[in-house]
Amino acid sequence: MNLRTLASSVAAAVLALSANSLWAQTTVKVEEPWVRGTVAQQKATGAFMRLTPEKNARLVAASSPVAGVVEIHEMAMEKDVMKMRQIPGLDLAAGRTMDLKPGGYHVMLMELKQQMKGGDVVPITLVFEDDAKKRFTQDIKAPVTALGGGNTAMPAGHGGMKH
Repeated sequence: MNLRTLASSVAAAVLALSANSLWAQTTVKVEEPWVRGTVAQQKATGAFMRLTPEKNARLVAASSPVAGVVEIHEMAMEKDVMKMRQIPGLDLAAGRTMDLKPGGYHVMLMELKQQMKGGDVVPITLVFEDDAKKRFTQDIKAPVTALGGGNTAMPAGHGGMKH
């Protein structure tokens, strides 16, 4: 076997391995993403969606060019008071749908760089980890629902909370 044939064989093997690892990567189905619209000076809002992983996964981070800070949050009752707090990640069970919705888990967009107006579309990159702690990303486009739009109302004061 000459050097050129060997190089071609190695390149083909690398491509085959790369293709196999792409096929083996965990994917998460993202349905009905949306972002709550804001008023002019509002600096925070939530992004909501339904996540269904094909294999166990964990949502560990997110980013968006419209926000300086993006965090994963939950709303939880603490001594009869609903409070919002950042969480380090959100476990997703294989084949089970997790709703990120107002009043529950959500992606918080903070330090907004512009007003979120109905009809706009917000690009968001979701960062997941599989069981082996290997990270993978999924880019989504979430339409902005105008204030007073059809989705369930965000808890009072949510958009103006200090962090």
